[in-house]
Amino acid sequence: MSKRSPHTDYPRWNELPYAGETKAPDNAEAPYAGSWTTYFIRYQQDEWVSAFNGKTIHFKIRHPESIDWYKQLAVVQRTQRKLTREQKTIATYWGSGVATKQWTPIADQLIDSYGVEAPRGARILAALHAAINDAFVLTWSYKFKWFVARPNQLDHNLATFLCTPRHPSYPSGHAAVAGAAETVLSYFFPAERRRLHELAEEAAQSRLYAGVHFPVDNEQGLRLGRQVGELAVDQLREERDTEDHNIDTPYRHSANVKLTPPPYEQVIPFEFDDHCGSLTMNEDYREKKSAPTANKHKPKLFY
Repeated sequence: MSKRSPHTDYPRWNELPYAGETKAPDNAEAPYAGSWTTYFIRYQQDEWVSAFNGKTIHFKIRHPESIDWYKQLAVVQRTQRKLTREQKTIATYWGSGVATKQWTPIADQLIDSYGVEAPRGARILAALHAAINDAFVLTWSYKFKWFVARPNQLDHNLATFLCTPRHPSYPSGHAAVAGAAETVLSYFFPAERRRLHELAEEAAQSRLYAGVHFPVDNEQGLRLGRQVGELAVDQLREERDTEDHNIDTPYRHSANVKLTPPPYEQVIPFEFDDHCGSLTMNEDYREKKSAPTANKHKPKLFY
C-alpha cells in the first residue's frame, strides 16, 4: 500500500471501496444534513455565526491535510487485533441506535435525581437536543466538505468489530454529539461535570473500539461538539424571564447520582437490523449478497 504525504492529500471516502466491497460507496446517509436547520448556530454568507449575538464563529478543528492517516490507521489496526471483552461491550453499547438513545436517559436520570421541576426538565431536554442537532449538522457539513475515507477503505483486509457507517469518517458524529451533550448537561448539573466528561470520552473512544473511526476523528469530534455546547451555554446563561431573572439555576450540590453506564444495557432495548455490506469480525453479521435491502428501515450504527 503506497503512502501519501499527509500534508498534500488524503484518501477520499467517495473514491475507495469498503473492505469486503468492490466499489466506492454511492449510498451516503443523509448527505445534505449539513444544511439542515440549527438553533444555537447559523450558517449565513459562507460562515458560521452565533444565533445569539450574530458574531462570527471560527470553529477549531484540524484540517485533514495536516493528519497522517496511515499512522492513524495503524492505531485502528492494533486496537482491532487486541480488543478486550470490555472494549467490545463499550463499542456495542454506544454504537446501538441514534445518539439520543444513550444521552437522553442520562439526562432523564439527572432530572429525576435532582428533583427538577417539569418546565425546567423540558428546557433541559430541549437545550440538550438542540445542541445535539447543531453538533450533528456541523459535523455533517465537515464530513461532506472533506470526504475523508474510513479505516476499512485504507486497509481492505480490515475486519471491523461493528459495521462501518455509510458516510465519511472525519470528524466523528458520535464524538461530536458526546461533546455537546457533556457540555450542556454540565452547565445544568455542574456537580456531575466529572462523570459526564468520563462518559463523553468513553462514547467517543467506543468508535475506535468499533473499528469505524480513526483516533483523530474522535478527538476532533469531541472538540467540535464541546465548542457547540459552549455556544449553547453562552446563550442559555443570558436568557431571562419577564422579571429579568436568569431562567436557569444550575444544580451545584451533588445528588450522588450513579450515572449509567455501567451497566451496559439499553434503557429501551430494540432489535436493530444488523446486516452489513462491509467486512466485519463476525461473518454472520455480514450482509448476504442475495438478501433484499430495499425495505430495510431499522436504524443502526450511524456515526
